Amino acid sequence: MKKKILLVGGCGFIGHNLALKLKKKGYHVDIIDNLAVNNILSFTDSDIKNKNLYRSILNSRLELLNKNEINLTVQDARDYNAITRIYDSMDPDIIIHLAAVSHANKSNKDPHSTFDHSYRTLENTLDFARQKKRHVIYLSSSMVYGNFQSKEVTEDTPCSPIGIYGTLKYSGELLVKAYKQVFDLPYTIIRPSALYGERCVSRRVGQIFIENAIQGLDININGSGEDRLDFTYIEDLVEGISLCCKKESAKNETFNLTFGSSRKINELLEILKNEFKDIKVLYKEKEKFMPERGTLDINKAKKLLGYNPLNPINKGYVKYISWYKNFWNSVK
Repeated sequence: MKKKILLVGGCGFIGHNLALKLKKKGYHVDIIDNLAVNNILSFTDSDIKNKNLYRSILNSRLELLNKNEINLTVQDARDYNAITRIYDSMDPDIIIHLAAVSHANKSNKDPHSTFDHSYRTLENTLDFARQKKRHVIYLSSSMVYGNFQSKEVTEDTPCSPIGIYGTLKYSGELLVKAYKQVFDLPYTIIRPSALYGERCVSRRVGQIFIENAIQGLDININGSGEDRLDFTYIEDLVEGISLCCKKESAKNETFNLTFGSSRKINELLEILKNEFKDIKVLYKEKEKFMPERGTLDINKAKKLLGYNPLNPINKGYVKYISWYKNFWNSVK
């Protein structure tokens, strides 16, 4: 009998790509999402730049889920009573908790909403899961490390997050581990980094670069562009998460799931310049709460999961640019 997997916040950038991957691998996949956090219901303001583009991207997510017969239940995961009834009716073997405000700047500007959508929803998931000892996979972030004190960090590197977003992600990790201590709840914690890929509307750096280049707008870089990020193509991340659903060795472990080799922001820019010849770049002051980062060591995931990312930026980012150009031309 195939495992039943529930994705909480599964219509987001990671979630819908993960749902498609898991469905292809033969799992029964359900999604719960209120479509309000960085999704369709949050793109209603007429002043939002590129609103129609984003709404087209978000609708394409829903169309793909529907085409692949992945069930979506529209429900706010903050509502404990409602969400518990739904969890109980679905009776999943694995719950992947993705619900969160997924942007550091937004988190710092609106900490109440961030806590509400990121932490309260997690507690609801954990409280249900403990009753039936369901495996919970929690999506954390590389931001839990704060400023990298060395070129690489491992899962055992002490965490010292900066700002609301990283702090809440790390608090979530501690809460997940506490449920293991008190209720023997099996868990897996995943730390991604600098994601990019198809159908993202989170305005991560790779997305903003392409959007501005397509429209002939200036490329703004916060800092000198020499900062390093462990850019990770979405296909590599979702393959890694799918391994966590399959492997017993994933339980009660924390994994860096990234490409495993940091690159300068200016290197990403050079790839963009190969596709768009006449772009202008402006360098601005670095944002206050963005930590100094680098490479996340992925040897643990390679050893315990068989994780093998296949897309360095010269491959993955080129695929993303190609997709974006085609999508832009189809909807403009």
